[in-house]
Amino acid sequence: MGKYDGTTAVITGGSSGFGFTTAKLLVDGGARVLITGRTRATLDAAKEKLGDNAIAVRSDAAALPDIDALADVVKAEFGTIDALFANAGVTRFAPFEAVPEETYDELFAINAKGPYFTVQKLAPLVKPGGGIVLTTSVANTKGIPMISAYAASKAAVRSMTRGLARELLPREIRVNAVSPGPIDTGILDRSMPAEAAARTKAQMKADIPMERFGTPEEVAKAVLYLAFDATYTTGTELIVDGGGSQL
Repeated sequence: MGKYDGTTAVITGGSSGFGFTTAKLLVDGGARVLITGRTRATLDAAKEKLGDNAIAVRSDAAALPDIDALADVVKAEFGTIDALFANAGVTRFAPFEAVPEETYDELFAINAKGPYFTVQKLAPLVKPGGGIVLTTSVANTKGIPMISAYAASKAAVRSMTRGLARELLPREIRVNAVSPGPIDTGILDRSMPAEAAARTKAQMKADIPMERFGTPEEVAKAVLYLAFDATYTTGTELIVDGGGSQL
């Protein structure tokens, strides 16, 4: 018997990073999981690794028609769900003076509008007693160079976590946020030149009291705690950052 036997969950941005890792822990524990992403090839690769208990749906977290369609698929496949992890997001690095309007709009569309309307459309499918988890970031409380717009979009998610938690109390749905610090998902290597990525990672490690990056598994375990085990917790933010924002 697996810990999550008989449960169902939806994870946006679940084809890579700690979204995928969370899906893997759920599937290994007996759950059925629907993951989303924007890239078909990445989704197909994730589906192959996850196996028959996973469904992969191409969906743009910033597009309301895609979110509406996702809700229809979830209802058709699962009926109701035990957990929703609204995790899809992007990071962009640029000094404040060089951030163009399109980058600012992209960050807020994907990181803030996306989870807001994902919860709006899928909350009616969450069972009473179920859990919703949103992804924030320790950047929402720290002044970190090069990611001011990203940090602001994640601060918006922290605020909506509280508001949605209050509004969904009558439905007996808990809403919480996981707040990762530096996690080794490869995103820096994919989004920055190699030399800049190496410098950034070295500086970030030096600033972390635990002197290392976190792992996707450490974030995934925090997500699953909030989604399933934290039955007397709502509106909070669980920080997973090696002490970087706390010590």
